[in-house]
Amino acid sequence: MDLSRASIASLAVAAVILLASPCPRVRAAQNKFAAQAQPVGAPLSTIIEFGDDYNDGDELYDAKITVLEIVRGEKALDLVRHAGASNPAPKAGSDYVLARIRFQFSARAVPEDHDYTLNSSQFAAMSADGVTYPAPVLPAPVQPALHATLRSGQSAGGWIVLQVPHADRAPLMMFTADVGSTFHEGGGSLFRLYEAPPATHRN
Repeated sequence: MDLSRASIASLAVAAVILLASPCPRVRAAQNKFAAQAQPVGAPLSTIIEFGDDYNDGDELYDAKITVLEIVRGEKALDLVRHAGASNPAPKAGSDYVLARIRFQFSARAVPEDHDYTLNSSQFAAMSADGVTYPAPVLPAPVQPALHATLRSGQSAGGWIVLQVPHADRAPLMMFTADVGSTFHEGGGSLFRLYEAPPATHRN
């Protein structure tokens, strides 16, 4: 079938519109993840459960996680380079995103038998539709780095360094506990890796 130039142009425009507009299922998934993500500065409470088949019961611990600050772009790159001259620039088309985290850990009952080892590998950047972005490898972490072994009642804070595509202006972050043979309830906790724009008020 022969197509005129006008027909070809019309088809090209239609294809661009279709590609730029996610299908309803994709939009629903994006909205779901974004709606679940905690904003910067707001603590998120979750449960870490310890237990295995050889114990008579499980031990529940409360974790409260707060993203205190987000740094992206040139300022983030400056912090990464200041941490160590061997640290590379982000890969082409990507930005570093630094998140300053506060993590609080406490048992629900006594006696408490477990401590918890926290590190940056338990946090991963992702898109609003659930695609996980690989973490950068830095020879020299930005200090203070988020790494600690906590007993009940203790807390820790520090930076983690993530990497996201430059085009993703509203990335998310997932926390998944790493407790060996035990597990984290709910599968993961979501946070925004961006500051929400200030609300506008209409007169």
